[in-house]
Amino acid sequence: MKYYIIAGEASGDLHGSNLMKGIYAEDPDAEIRFWGGDLMNEVHKGGGGLVRHYREGAIMGFWEVFTHAGKLLGNISRCKKDILAWKPDAVILIDYPGFNFRIAGFAHRKGFRTFYYIAPKVWASREGRIRKLRKYIDRLYIVFPFEIPYFKAKGIDAVYLGNPLVDSVAGSRAMNESRKDFLKRNGLEDKPYIALLAGSRKGEISTMMPVLTEFAAEMKALPQYSDWQFIIAGAPARSMEDYSPWLEAGTSGIKVLFGQTQSVIRHAEAAVVNSGTASLETVLLGTPQVVGYITGKLTYMIAKHIVKIRYISLGNLIVDRLAFRELIQDDCNARNLVSEIRTLIEDRNAREKMSAEYGEIRKALGNPGASEAVAKDMIRHIKG
Repeated sequence: MKYYIIAGEASGDLHGSNLMKGIYAEDPDAEIRFWGGDLMNEVHKGGGGLVRHYREGAIMGFWEVFTHAGKLLGNISRCKKDILAWKPDAVILIDYPGFNFRIAGFAHRKGFRTFYYIAPKVWASREGRIRKLRKYIDRLYIVFPFEIPYFKAKGIDAVYLGNPLVDSVAGSRAMNESRKDFLKRNGLEDKPYIALLAGSRKGEISTMMPVLTEFAAEMKALPQYSDWQFIIAGAPARSMEDYSPWLEAGTSGIKVLFGQTQSVIRHAEAAVVNSGTASLETVLLGTPQVVGYITGKLTYMIAKHIVKIRYISLGNLIVDRLAFRELIQDDCNARNLVSEIRTLIEDRNAREKMSAEYGEIRKALGNPGASEAVAKDMIRHIKG
């Protein structure tokens, strides 16, 4: 059968690649055409192929979407034409609601079976989109346990088969490689380090990097941390050009490693993580963390009025409390980061408390196997 998958950012590429593995396991002759990234492209076996890389269109924030409206509409038009020409047995949408809701309505009207994998976060904002989910989506797959009662109350029979990130971490190199081997393989000194994750989008990197470099400088100014290393987990589809403007004189001890995000997190003493999928990865990898998030002032002002959730991190939402600290907007500064990271490194009780919270989050997410289970369910519904 033929599958058309749309993933618009790095996290969608990760989950899309695992879903594709599940599809191939259940349907070895599957033809898959997709919007995604390098991870999905590595899994692809033939037929269809990559239409457009997410790095060419990933946009986040109200003002950012407004200023890039022309480009976004152009991509939507191209996608619609491509679906019509290829005639898939199913259109599979992965998160990325600003784009994918447009495609959902189109695919439904044209008679294509339409699945939404990793439901848009309507419980956080823009709840009016639930009407579109009911109208356009044949089957909605959710990945967080707290979404089960939410969608049931809204009259949507959503399917929860676990969280695909559990699959990704369980089978990763990070979980099977020793710290010593990781450091040796990357030419790093056998010294402790702090992981820095600035986000996957160019806009996130440009706002977080000044804070992260200032944080690293203040940490290294402390005698007990003077020889510590700071490793930036380079985001997929980004290059050194995205980080180099902030890595000049005065930033010694900061290195960037690409394609090894989970390993960078796994072997760190602690991590500063831009909110998103990476914060949940950090939970599953067991590294103490503080979440930092900065966005444009206008976007933040708008978000304060329409976002309904108490926390911005998925792990905190799962247990409905602050399992780890969130520093947002002006609170995300070098001084606060130094204070929080020092507590996580120097206070054993703080680490043990966070580890216990991590355990509850992992338990709620369930066991590996979600990606294959979702693929199997999709294929069963396509067939009949």
